[in-house]
Amino acid sequence: MEFLKYKLVTAFCFFAVLTFAQKDLPGGQVDVVKQFNARLIEAERFVLPPVLPPIDTSTRRQNYYLQARPLNVIYPAPRIRPLAWKTDPEADTYKSYIQAGIGYPSAIYVDASHDFVADEDLNIGLDVYHYSADNSKRVENQKFSESNINLNGIYKTKTGYSISGNVGYDLNTVHYYGYTEKAELENRPNVPSFAAEDVRQRFKKFYANAKAYNIEPTVADINVSAEAELYSLSDNFTARETGFLLGVGASKWFEKKHPLSIKLVADFTGFEDTVSQSLNNVFLQPNFSYHGDRFRLKIGANIASHENEFFIYPDVEASINLVDNLITAFAGGEGGLRKNTFSSLTDYNPFIAPRGMRLENSFYNNFYGGIKGEIKGIRYRGQVGFKDVKNLALFTTNRDSVPRFNVVYDTAQIVYVSGELSTDLMDNLALTANFTQNFFTMEGGNKPWHLPSVTLNVGAILRMLDDKLQIRGDLFMQNGVPVQEGPTGSRNLNALVDVSAGAQYSATENIGVFVRVNNVLNNLRQRWEHYPVMGINGLVGLTARF
Repeated sequence: MEFLKYKLVTAFCFFAVLTFAQKDLPGGQVDVVKQFNARLIEAERFVLPPVLPPIDTSTRRQNYYLQARPLNVIYPAPRIRPLAWKTDPEADTYKSYIQAGIGYPSAIYVDASHDFVADEDLNIGLDVYHYSADNSKRVENQKFSESNINLNGIYKTKTGYSISGNVGYDLNTVHYYGYTEKAELENRPNVPSFAAEDVRQRFKKFYANAKAYNIEPTVADINVSAEAELYSLSDNFTARETGFLLGVGASKWFEKKHPLSIKLVADFTGFEDTVSQSLNNVFLQPNFSYHGDRFRLKIGANIASHENEFFIYPDVEASINLVDNLITAFAGGEGGLRKNTFSSLTDYNPFIAPRGMRLENSFYNNFYGGIKGEIKGIRYRGQVGFKDVKNLALFTTNRDSVPRFNVVYDTAQIVYVSGELSTDLMDNLALTANFTQNFFTMEGGNKPWHLPSVTLNVGAILRMLDDKLQIRGDLFMQNGVPVQEGPTGSRNLNALVDVSAGAQYSATENIGVFVRVNNVLNNLRQRWEHYPVMGINGLVGLTARF
């Protein structure tokens, strides 16, 4: 309220002053004397030309000091995509294959296979083989027959494991035809004659095996496997043999390339003839392999047990790349027990007399060293070594009118030299060659009866007409093996020089023809005393796949 009163009093005083001040003004008309007209005079122009300042030509160096501050940038890992390579068209696959032919002398040959199931996870197939020849027109009862049927399969589980197995039957027939040559060698006036069934030996073998193993790496990079093998072998007389093997193993991988492995194997064999025998071995085999950039080292042992005795053998090997895959030097040592069973001995010499045969282990050590590599497309390997073998199996002829062989054992030291060569020339010619020379030292007064000292094998394959035509040639040479003559004497049989040739031509994608000629020089060398090999022989036939 006080403020309002103050404003009213102020306004009243202002109007009162104005009223009293206008009392002295004249009344009436007001005259305007002149209108005011303001003008600007012309200004004097002052021109100032611009002048550039002098140029500064001095050089100044500026130094900046920035403190480094690393930044932690988090970004997703890039996705690496494989390059798209142009792939070749997939080759046609065939479920069935057969190669069959006839030949001289009176030969029949069949090699066939068929896949009943051929899926990515399951494969089941059947293989059939037969080869027989009869040269009785030249040498009485010189004939043989080999037959095999094998059912095989493999199954890949969804858990990364695979199971494979085989079930088969072998039927092999030979004849003891050596009586003819023996009678001629002994100058007998009458050469004996035998019916085929009287000198026939037939080996019947049933076998089965199975193996389980992981096909994909486990989380801990451990590979595991288990296997089992079983066979039963019998002959025309009274010999029977059964064998059973069971093995388990595991490998731990370090850095994807250094395996630490261990394997346990139990191997049992039983043999019955006039007496019963058994040969049982158990093995524990640990080893570790280290793979460097230029060298490889394996350190292990083969711990064997036989009849409550333990034997420790080395399992070591070292290799070093001296000149970029041109020259690699290696050295090592190995050993163990190797069984001499009715099955293994008759595979090597089918003319054995099983009666009275002893099953024995060969205890061996093998120390070796050499070089290998590849020079201008020629792959090579050269090796020298020393073997110490206790119970080396030797073969001596018995004194029966129908000669057969007995097995004797001796301790031997063997120094050996071996070499291998292989190369591909002009993309259509492949050559291979291997050579072995053994030097035997026997401790028991024997010689290496029926064991070769020198072996040479040379082979060549020529491909022509876009691989439709393949021509093959082979040369096989072996020294004459030593044989016992009389109580203390010995002699060497003739050497072997075997030249063979063959050709195969694919007339169409599914049909082809082949021809083989063996022992072109008709060498009648005796690999086993009194048993000359079959002379020149051959086959001709067809090949089909569908």
